Amino acid sequence: MAKLTLNDVDFGGKRVFVRVDYNVPMKAQDGQMVITDTTRITATLPTLKHLMAQGAKLILAAHLGRPKGERVPTMSLAPVAVKLAELLGKPVAFANDCVGPEVDEAVAKLQPGDVLLLENVRYHAAETPKEPAAESRAFAEALAKHAEAYVNDAFGSAHRAHGSTAGVPEIVKARGGQCAAGFLMEKELKFLGEELESPARPFVVILGGAKVSDKIQVINTLLDKADALLIGGAMAYTFRLAEKKPVGVSLVEPDKVADAEAALAKARERGVRLLIPTDDIAATRVDTGEQDKKGRPIFRYDNPHAVPGEIGDTEAGLDIGPETAGTYAEVISQAKTVVWNGPMGLFEDARFAEGTLTVGRAVAAATQQGGAISIIGGGDSVTALNKAGLGDQVTWMSTGGGASLEFLEGKVLPGVAVLSDK
Repeated sequence: MAKLTLNDVDFGGKRVFVRVDYNVPMKAQDGQMVITDTTRITATLPTLKHLMAQGAKLILAAHLGRPKGERVPTMSLAPVAVKLAELLGKPVAFANDCVGPEVDEAVAKLQPGDVLLLENVRYHAAETPKEPAAESRAFAEALAKHAEAYVNDAFGSAHRAHGSTAGVPEIVKARGGQCAAGFLMEKELKFLGEELESPARPFVVILGGAKVSDKIQVINTLLDKADALLIGGAMAYTFRLAEKKPVGVSLVEPDKVADAEAALAKARERGVRLLIPTDDIAATRVDTGEQDKKGRPIFRYDNPHAVPGEIGDTEAGLDIGPETAGTYAEVISQAKTVVWNGPMGLFEDARFAEGTLTVGRAVAAATQQGGAISIIGGGDSVTALNKAGLGDQVTWMSTGGGASLEFLEGKVLPGVAVLSDK
């Protein structure tokens, strides 16, 4: 069902609660947290400028990281307020909390066109309830206290039924207020929804990443639509197990082999080309004796080299090999619609990045030279494209991550469903 968008509503003079996705990457530098990628901030500027031009009073809410109800200084949105002011070219007020007297005071000072950014909503545990509760409702009521209208431009959080994504709009609607999709949200729904309802063919889907369990529902859904499905990343090795091929010490999910077998069978039944790597870049796995923050062993990978389909007992596959990369690039070159979600290997390590880069270059070429519609499903795929300087050569790069996956699966996203219908 079609939802209200910014062009359907006059927000002039109203206090508008705007849910944005400012969960931006940061790093400590000279004793301060510094934003390392402003993509998610700049993506919201068209929505904010539209509302400001109408004379709305903007109350922005977002989360950053997973503070789990605690005030974690490194997860404060204060640096975002500074960067947003710089990008907008006007002051942005910042409240040190998202509810309470300080927020009341800051909202009271807002004039038409002014912007207020609230502190991290996840500093309050009630923002992310495990189940509906009176405390969570009370928190949503407190967030919505001043809102006369609601706009969601945070597609990346739309799959969560949290206080700021579902609770606030429910309350605003109950008061008779309108709840609309921002420009970014509208585009996400267009490209991940409308464009894939009847995709131009050939329709090629590229899926990577670590786990079959993360993608199996997407695989099942898209096997009903795609002409070809290309598998990469560590999830490919679970498919290899399904074909009874040796995978050494590659990352696998033995309990998902049956799911991989079912997907292979469905592809055969429907005449879809489901391709898994025929060669790999493998390396010897060495236990460093160290552990990460979650207590898991940290491995080092030595002597990376191409192997033709069978991985040695002490080796792990960490990227698709050159033969596979060439095959995938050829399939992509014929496509008229491409969906890509997930890297082909451990692309953060330059030794295992070539497969992902080859796929990225092929998607860009299919778009620029072949006229294909290319939709990049958020997360690491977007990072890889930007790293390769190809981000502006595809049709759409989703800001969604998990939300993109769930939407592609055909799930109803709570943050979208709650918006007002046209």
